[in-house]
Amino acid sequence: MSFMEELRALDPRDPGRWPFAVRAGTVGVAFLLLTILASYFFVWTDLNPQLQGLQDQEQSLREEFRSKHAKATNLEVYKQQLGDIEKSFGAMLRQLPSKTEVDNLLVDISQTGLAAALDQKLFQPQGEARKDFYAERPIKIRFAGSYHQFGAFVSGIAALPRIVTLHDVKIEPVNKQGGAFDQLQMDLTAKTYRYLDDEEVAQAEADRRKSEQAAKRPAG
Repeated sequence: MSFMEELRALDPRDPGRWPFAVRAGTVGVAFLLLTILASYFFVWTDLNPQLQGLQDQEQSLREEFRSKHAKATNLEVYKQQLGDIEKSFGAMLRQLPSKTEVDNLLVDISQTGLAAALDQKLFQPQGEARKDFYAERPIKIRFAGSYHQFGAFVSGIAALPRIVTLHDVKIEPVNKQGGAFDQLQMDLTAKTYRYLDDEEVAQAEADRRKSEQAAKRPAG
């Protein structure tokens, strides 16, 4: 009788009568299956969260790589854009007068009002307020004249080579004759700007640090 015939002749309800080799093989296969199941439940279950974490880390690293690769690819474009920004900033900075040029700018603003045939009632420069790299100086101004003259003044200010901005503009009639307002009054605040030199920037930074340190000190 061949081996296959012996297997077909085995009674599954009476494994005790099986040949020793068959019984040993069956026990071995059962042990192997149990080992695989135990490995899955006890080993794979413990390793699965670690594997998931590694997969998430891999995805994060891939995204970081793609981002850095895109930046590296566009590096020359970024350099060109930075150069354009620096040129634009330099051009704007040149429109800010230095400390010695501010007085001349104040004269230019006053002369612009006179050129528009306005009657200057008030021209009062205020204290300077320093920002990061520049300082602004407001000027309280009051003119009397017509709408046309006010328009000429605003156009003249816009044509100045230095930056001057107009704020808090208020126009009201001065008096009334023959049913019409013959003269108007305009109140406004003009702001001039100048850049801070290196010494002033350093001093402003030192003052800022002193203020921060003083704020951190305990009271009393």
